[in-house]
Amino acid sequence: MADQKDAFAKLSSLNEQASKLYQAGKFNEAISIVEEAVELSEKAFGSGHPNTAGLLNNLAELYRSLSNYAKAEPLYQRALKIAEEALGPDHPAIATTLNNLALLYHSLGDYVKAAPLYQRALEIDEKALGPDHPETAAALNNLAGLYRDMGDYAKAEPLYQRALKINEEALGPDHPHTADAVNHLALLYISMGDYAKAEPFFQRALKTTEEALGPDHPDTATALNHLALLNRSMGDDAKAQPFFQRALEIREKALGPDHPDTATALSNLAELYRSLGDSARAEPLFQRALKIREKAPGPDHPDTARAVNNLAALYRDMSDYAKAEPLYQRVLKIAEKTSGPDHPDTAMALNNLATLYSSLGDYARAEPLFQRSLKIREEALGPDHPHTARVLNDLAEMYRSMGDHARAKPLYQRALKIEEKTLGSE
Repeated sequence: MADQKDAFAKLSSLNEQASKLYQAGKFNEAISIVEEAVELSEKAFGSGHPNTAGLLNNLAELYRSLSNYAKAEPLYQRALKIAEEALGPDHPAIATTLNNLALLYHSLGDYVKAAPLYQRALEIDEKALGPDHPETAAALNNLAGLYRDMGDYAKAEPLYQRALKINEEALGPDHPHTADAVNHLALLYISMGDYAKAEPFFQRALKTTEEALGPDHPDTATALNHLALLNRSMGDDAKAQPFFQRALEIREKALGPDHPDTATALSNLAELYRSLGDSARAEPLFQRALKIREKAPGPDHPDTARAVNNLAALYRDMSDYAKAEPLYQRVLKIAEKTSGPDHPDTAMALNNLATLYSSLGDYARAEPLFQRSLKIREEALGPDHPHTARVLNDLAEMYRSMGDHARAKPLYQRALKIEEKTLGSE
């Protein structure tokens, strides 16, 4: 018993160290600590103990944060098996691991595998904790997020609405988790193009977060960022700019100048300057964001790929194609390596590189990339997804530039039909 008591104390210390490293964006250092904790737990409590399952789940979470899905998946599966055998198939802890494994498949674009895991996690939470528990609300949000990414807004909206209602009643209208639920619903309305519905939700989330956590909290920066994105979507860059600037100031002060969330804030502000044609202000911000991402989470992470892509897009806008092309090629290489050749992120990278070649008039190089991007999106997301519509439109643009109106017209028509179906005719 004394040995186990000592082990508990040591595990608690290791978990605290790992948590601090994770919050600082030092994922590889956190992994070493959690691996030590797994080894200690197996030795002190056994490989089939729930403590070991929990640590395996945490280790998988760290690998997922680094987009190392090949290492994360078997750890999640092992944690799930241990927990099911030790606690039973309907224990709330099972729901946590199911949800995390679903998030992995969701990240990989494998919605067929993710959906039943999210659904099972929701069923366990509803049964074990009740239909009005905050954990049930979290499960509802996760399943709704999957439907949103699948472009099935009709299924996503009532789940988000139910999650919000649960949080309001269980935690109160001014709780940070309620603010998160408000944000989820607002982001859905942005995806649907319904900005009038989204704005009051974002305003409410910002007010709640500022009052609950303070004006200089990182979550307040997130709420400001969402409000800025809404204004950008509505074409009001002037209104968005101070929100982005304040979000950056908060994150630099609260998290430090080299934190991944600071990189996000830098990219958002740089993207605004890019849209205004102010490349002189955008370029150093994009470069700084990329430098942060390359350091943590690493040079081959999808977040780093997005930072590379942002810089490439700026150079394309500047007509500096010699700088843009190798960056777009690097994005494609990262996507294929981390997410796989048939992932939506790979499709996006293909589409961006194809668009560059099309701008250069190099249609022979652009066309097969567009075609491959279209095939991936149709298979991964479905033929009627908004992202499928975008590549259809880009391919049509290329054919129009080539003077091949016969091939362009049906693609434009199909893209329009998808947009009208998912977003509405107005």
